Amino acid sequence: MPSDKSIAHRALLFNAMATGSAQITLRRPGADVLSTVQVLSDLGVVAGMEKTDGSVTVTVRGGGTTDAARLAGGGGERMDCGNSGTTMRLLCGALAGRAGTTAAGPAGEAVEASGPRAAELYGDTSLSSRPMERVAGPLRAMGADVATTDGHAPVRVGGHRPLRSMHHALPVASAQVVSAISLAALAAEGTTTIDTPAETRDHTERLLAWLGADVRREGRRTSIKGPARMQARSLTVPGDISSAAAWLVAAALHPDAELRLLDVSLNPSRLAIVDVLREMGTDIKVEAQEALPGGSSPEPVGDLVVRTATTLRPISLGGDRVAPLIDELPLIAVAMAAANGVSELRDAGELRVKESDRIAQVVRHLVAMGVNAEELPDGWRVTGGRRARLVPLPVGTGGDHRIGIAFAIAALSGLTGEALVDDPACIDVSYPGFWEDLEAVSDQTMAGAAR
Repeated sequence: MPSDKSIAHRALLFNAMATGSAQITLRRPGADVLSTVQVLSDLGVVAGMEKTDGSVTVTVRGGGTTDAARLAGGGGERMDCGNSGTTMRLLCGALAGRAGTTAAGPAGEAVEASGPRAAELYGDTSLSSRPMERVAGPLRAMGADVATTDGHAPVRVGGHRPLRSMHHALPVASAQVVSAISLAALAAEGTTTIDTPAETRDHTERLLAWLGADVRREGRRTSIKGPARMQARSLTVPGDISSAAAWLVAAALHPDAELRLLDVSLNPSRLAIVDVLREMGTDIKVEAQEALPGGSSPEPVGDLVVRTATTLRPISLGGDRVAPLIDELPLIAVAMAAANGVSELRDAGELRVKESDRIAQVVRHLVAMGVNAEELPDGWRVTGGRRARLVPLPVGTGGDHRIGIAFAIAALSGLTGEALVDDPACIDVSYPGFWEDLEAVSDQTMAGAAR
């Protein structure tokens, strides 16, 4: 599998905020991760890149001269985040805490003399439509100089303002928002706490603690004590469970399949897709590695072995179960279409502000497949188990990689005829080589094919 996007972004950025240098090895990095690499290059902290057999090793040399959030004093320019919301949101938190210099005032007090110039973060049309105030608001409450454009990108981030620790009660469970606040909190005096209404991924907490920051995760609360100093550490980023989800669903739907997915991140906050597919009747075995090649890691790693589901059962998802599944929900919708009975997704309104309106997109394509699917304000209702409509399915991705992957898997699994994907290259955002992997696992006896 390609390296996990969530971990890759953080491994690159957090090491850039640490003292010393580290080598981050990425397998088949997608366009989103490469956006983070480019922005860090613009900030002057990427010391080199080496490509070998589909992998890229990035050498990051952190600032770490006055505090953990300095990023070598970079900034003062426009930074292109491409299509990557993670890049933009995490950078807002990282850049907000950059240190400035001080001088003596009239009474001998320390006053701000200079600091890093403001950075402007921008992206493509899709990223420019995504909400950024959910990050900017909490950062401003901490004293940061952050301004959005009508709530969206471009986002302007100043530096050199002293940040204060505080308590945040977030209205939306978002790992990106938690991460942005956590990075700003590294530069604040005291303890910052963040409460979320549901569980979120804990990659940030694991990695910051591994690098030496005083960070704790207890249930839905994250606590960060600042100011913090971190030491850079090299890391090989494991495979992405969201990419693996495509093959978990494909094997579940195939009449006679067995696939082994190698070196995948087994972070407990990311294995909800395994729990859901097991609940629906899929045979999935998790084989954790006892020792990792190349040394320690903040993340558990292992293999996933998936075999055909004899009968797929319907499922209802909502509440706390939604946030950990947010990237895999389009694929779960495809599995729902093959299940015998009525499945439902609720409390997933966040899907409407992703790269596309994924709720509308999923339902539109399921209906085109002949599936009885209903769009709900915060999800969908799917009656599965009907005979597939084996006619060509035009897949209008809207530039959304998750939609392209989901309905390519629907065709591969025989739920529809050919999937005619309008923008196959958009999948490179998260999964370079997807089409080659699809060809490698495809069985020519399947009723459907994706092209």
